[in-house]
Amino acid sequence: MQKEIRILVVDDEEIVRSSLVDWLREDGYQAQAAESGFQALDMIRESPPDIALVDLKMPKMDGIELLEKAKQASPEIQVIIITAYATVHTAVQAIKMGAYDYLIKPCDPEEISMLIKRLIESQMLAKEVSYLRKELSKQYHFHDLMSKSPKMQEIFELARTVARSNSNVLILGESGTGKELLARAIHNESLRPQGPFIAVSCVALPETLLESEFFGYEKGAFTNALAMKKGKFELAHKGTIFLDEIGDITPKLQLSLLRVIQEKEIVHLGGTEPFKLDVRIIAATNRDLKKAVAEGHFREDLYYRLNVILIKIPPLRERKEDIPGLVQFFMQKFNIEMGKNVQRISEDALNVLMKYDWPGNVRELENAMERAMVVSKEGIIGPEELHLTADTIKPEASESGGRTIRSVEKEHILKTLKENSWNIQKSAEILDIDRVTLYNKIKKYDLKQ
Repeated sequence: MQKEIRILVVDDEEIVRSSLVDWLREDGYQAQAAESGFQALDMIRESPPDIALVDLKMPKMDGIELLEKAKQASPEIQVIIITAYATVHTAVQAIKMGAYDYLIKPCDPEEISMLIKRLIESQMLAKEVSYLRKELSKQYHFHDLMSKSPKMQEIFELARTVARSNSNVLILGESGTGKELLARAIHNESLRPQGPFIAVSCVALPETLLESEFFGYEKGAFTNALAMKKGKFELAHKGTIFLDEIGDITPKLQLSLLRVIQEKEIVHLGGTEPFKLDVRIIAATNRDLKKAVAEGHFREDLYYRLNVILIKIPPLRERKEDIPGLVQFFMQKFNIEMGKNVQRISEDALNVLMKYDWPGNVRELENAMERAMVVSKEGIIGPEELHLTADTIKPEASESGGRTIRSVEKEHILKTLKENSWNIQKSAEILDIDRVTLYNKIKKYDLKQ
């Protein structure tokens, strides 16, 4: 290891230069010498050494100036200042400028050897820590997903493994858990990362429009079909199609989708010519598809076609150890987007986040953090910025028990729907959510009119 360390000695006195170079070479280092700051700077720019021993007092360019310019030319170079005029001020100034340490002339060979060994050990340790931090970061991140949870780590590992196949994947998880992010990560890790990733929400459109979105149509296929349009499956050719909320498609669309999977081709609405497909399907839902199959609401054959690889994402309330890391991530993200400088979140505020049950999962946490960042004025987020009141915090366990956020939310949604005669649009506006989310909540809690 020592033979790979390159050291540059910079001193205007020839006898000092030659003595230091001889000592260093005896210790097994590759040592070179420069008689001036200008010569040393040229050598550093051409081929930066690991360490430079620099005399403080030299004509034209002194050691402090060389230290500054050397750090600009090679930020990783370690500089040791050598001086016969050591003072506290000189030492502090040199170290403030980035020097590792300083030595006093006349130099003791033993002292030099010990100092350089300590420096090298320190650098090796710093590199090891940096490497471990990067490895740790890679371990906790899977593309745009981040988690320390053992459950999520297993999911990341499974996703990396299945990504290299072309098998269909079914992702189960509540709204806001990151199903689309996981689907994108699988696509990016797959054998077709350069191909398109096309996401389709199966709950956002009625059946007739969704069918044309899936398969495309020919000119004149129906009223207002003024030109041919490619469908999402055709656009995803050679890539991945992500079918979000697949549990909400109608029986007719289920049959059409089954045919596409079996025959690996689509036909435009109003057309006759089939288009051969090379596309991977990743589907997702927050519904219990197995139950839907048992109740006759979802085709069993389609379920097994989609469910080649099953991945279940746990809700945020089951992996609360992720909350502190996600909070830091969102703070960094919104600081950049908003041009703000919010430094930290208070312990009380973090406790509030840890006690909350997060029915909207990571998406809800992101929204809460975005609001907190907008209203924060003191560079710190406190409980008052979070907009999470006592009514929305899951109660601590007690002898008499307590209602969970799920039961409170279910009751509140049902009450709002009844008060507005089940008018979805009006109820969604009062609840401050969109219609799709409200439909999902109605299905989730099995609310009946």
